[in-house]
Amino acid sequence: ENLKAQGVDFVEYTLNPGDSHPWHHHSAVTDRIYCLEGLIGVETRQPSRQFLLRPGESCEVPVGTVHHVSNPGAGTGRYLLVQALGKYDYIRAD
Repeated sequence: ENLKAQGVDFVEYTLNPGDSHPWHHHSAVTDRIYCLEGLIGVETRQPSRQFLLRPGESCEVPVGTVHHVSNPGAGTGRYLLVQALGKYDYIRAD
């Protein structure tokens, strides 16, 4: 589900075990990722960082940072993505 409110975009994603989104970055928005259920992995390049989020935990991926989100857990992973203050784009970085 995708909700827009005064320049803020909220999208809820569900990932099955082992699923992930491709490496990508955004040129004008920061990603804020909030784990709602299960385990959510967030990995970034330059700087190289790894986050393992549990329900209630979050992390931020700055504008221009190449990253991907995955479900490293054995059960369903669900997270809320919040993006604000910029035009959304999705630039693949395989």
